[in-house]
Amino acid sequence: MKKDRKIRRELLDELLAGYKKPEDLTGPEGLLKQLTGALVERALEAELTDHLGYDEHAVEGRGSGNSRNGSGAKTLQTEQGPVAIDVPRDRNGSFEPQLVKKHQRRFDGFDDKIIGMYARGMSVRDIQAQLSELYGTEVSPDLISSVTDAVSAEVQAWQARPLTAVWPIVYLDALVIKTRDQGVVGNKSAYLAMGINVDGSKEVLGLWLEANEGAKFWLKVITELKNRGVEDIFIACCDGLKGFPEAVEAVFPKAIVQTCIVHMIRNSTRFLSWKHRKPFCRDLRSVYTAPTEDEALVALADVEATWSSSHPMAVAPWRRNWERVRPFFAFPIAVRRIVYTTNAIESLNFQLRKIIKSKGHFPSDDAATKLLFLALRNAEKKWRRAPISWNSALNQFAIQFEGRLPT
Repeated sequence: MKKDRKIRRELLDELLAGYKKPEDLTGPEGLLKQLTGALVERALEAELTDHLGYDEHAVEGRGSGNSRNGSGAKTLQTEQGPVAIDVPRDRNGSFEPQLVKKHQRRFDGFDDKIIGMYARGMSVRDIQAQLSELYGTEVSPDLISSVTDAVSAEVQAWQARPLTAVWPIVYLDALVIKTRDQGVVGNKSAYLAMGINVDGSKEVLGLWLEANEGAKFWLKVITELKNRGVEDIFIACCDGLKGFPEAVEAVFPKAIVQTCIVHMIRNSTRFLSWKHRKPFCRDLRSVYTAPTEDEALVALADVEATWSSSHPMAVAPWRRNWERVRPFFAFPIAVRRIVYTTNAIESLNFQLRKIIKSKGHFPSDDAATKLLFLALRNAEKKWRRAPISWNSALNQFAIQFEGRLPT
């Protein structure tokens, strides 16, 4: 079915009268670039006409107190490359163009291209090269920095936004990044809080940077979430950091704190050689997939019997942290799948680590925050609305956390 095109075919034929090769349309001096400039200029003329209240050369303009006063040249950066345009002026200087505002040098969409490349971990030099290759335009490092700096205000608004009152599941985790501080490159922790709301949608609640991961700072993070409107968390999934569960319970005493199973597995396997990891993980799987806690304890005893003599450090954390692992076995299968199988924050961290790896280190905390925020925003666009088993899980939440689920 043909689209109902509003541009007359005769006009298109006239514009393409000299067309012979693709460069005639999309090249540095091609029709698209010329047409962009002509359309922008015509739109600005229409804006000036509306501002003055009369057409060019119209008798209504005589004695009106304001009139056209020539134009000023400007080069506009667009997706077709640099486009030279003439911006009309009025004699009183009261005309404020809307399509291309005063001091504006980049057309709508151009900044988005820069931010999109920056969000994928590209350096300023890489962005310059890419823009030059795609659009034949030279962009200064200062311009790129000014565009990305505009993200900072968006980060602040996002970080301070009010949050929904009830969150069935909140994941809390941190990953290590390298930043330059007073000329020295060192490690810092990027703290992340991500929740699944009552509708089953995932949302990153906040991002914080601190020199080291610690329970004291996590307490500050959790308190901030409460101050921004969070009133109840059913399950808080976190790593095995000492004091972490107590920090959560100090702010949300009714929350069930569940040690992340993935973190437990990862902590165990770091004490094993590569050849031992696969058989160990196969044996360990019988523990965290057990239908009940009693059966999980039997499976853990079997793992201890097999591995404790040769690799005691791999098994010991499970016994030592069992009180924080055991809540997992009280959850129905539908809830377990969401807490463990999808393990949303681990997937998110994997995406962030790819970008962090490409950067090496960040020149400042602000640069790290901007890039991580943009990467989080890109990741959120790809998330499904809710896990497949969410409705079943929600029914289980309504029973297990009676009276706490909004109606």
